[in-house]
Amino acid sequence: MRQGFKVLQVAFTYIGTIVGAGFATGQEILQFFTEYGKWATLTIGLSCLLFVWLGTKMMLIAHDTGATSYEDLNSQLFGKKAGKWISFFTLFVLIGVNSVMLAGAGSVFVEHLHLTYQTGLLITLIGTYLLLGRGIKAILQMNSIVVPLMLMLSLMILISTLHHPGASNFIRLESDRGMFATWLSPLLYTSFNLAMAQAILVPLGSQIKERNVLKYGGMIGGIGIGCMLMTAHFAMSAYMPGIQQFEIPMGSIAFALGAVIQIIYICLIFMEIFSTFVADIYGITLQVRQHIHVSPKLITLFIMLSCYLVSQFGFSSLLSILYPIYGMLAIIWVIHLIKSPLGSLRNKK
Repeated sequence: MRQGFKVLQVAFTYIGTIVGAGFATGQEILQFFTEYGKWATLTIGLSCLLFVWLGTKMMLIAHDTGATSYEDLNSQLFGKKAGKWISFFTLFVLIGVNSVMLAGAGSVFVEHLHLTYQTGLLITLIGTYLLLGRGIKAILQMNSIVVPLMLMLSLMILISTLHHPGASNFIRLESDRGMFATWLSPLLYTSFNLAMAQAILVPLGSQIKERNVLKYGGMIGGIGIGCMLMTAHFAMSAYMPGIQQFEIPMGSIAFALGAVIQIIYICLIFMEIFSTFVADIYGITLQVRQHIHVSPKLITLFIMLSCYLVSQFGFSSLLSILYPIYGMLAIIWVIHLIKSPLGSLRNKK
């Protein structure tokens, strides 16, 4: 029972790490999958397989080699010198991406709670600082609450969509995108998200002692991500092409289900962003501590201050600039992860 619970904690943390602002709003799924029409069902299947395989492999490499931060992982994949430079670049990208997360939290407060943008940022930062004092346990516990609620909401949206006139759109929706772009899109999406997830999956892999917990947790987590992708794609396909006009497409669907679901969705979208932000700040702090020997609390405060300053540029502009560039570079990182002989799914004798 105890080991089964730990497997679920790992799975939920994996899902919670991948599910950030773009996933929660539906924008990522719309841009990387739904806009490609009927082919999206197959490309989501490919993404699911990659999440199951490579997310699990990443955690097992960290477990087997004792990697405590993503710099240690990159040293294993690229060599010590190249790994250090890649990790240094990843640090800046992570700060940028988490600034996007923070900006997304601010946008939720403005659009749905009718509070100021700065209020959303400060509440998120204060909550993050308080939680991080409890370490990896707080991240595991938080995702054990957030992710089941998120899966429940996805199921409710799925059931509701079954009765929609456009429910079969996902198997007959046409697209004018070429086949190269269609199959490149899931690779970009998976590579980017796995490259970002290393900030938390590596320390998680090194701190969980039981190898089987990581293996089965990674597999269940990867399948869970695939199911959530498919559910969101199925729902948004039913409302195509009109759904493309919304900045938060999943929100427009959830809001149609009534006031109670609307409130649950608004709370969940913030909690999803918050859980990812907390996990990433934790991972960045571990990496920086390897080079700067000062109090972890001071490092955390400096990282959060950096994210706060960058987040002043706003959510949409940051998302459009950072995500596509790093998505291409992340493919190189994933190729090295695939080629690595480390992290075998077979248990060592």
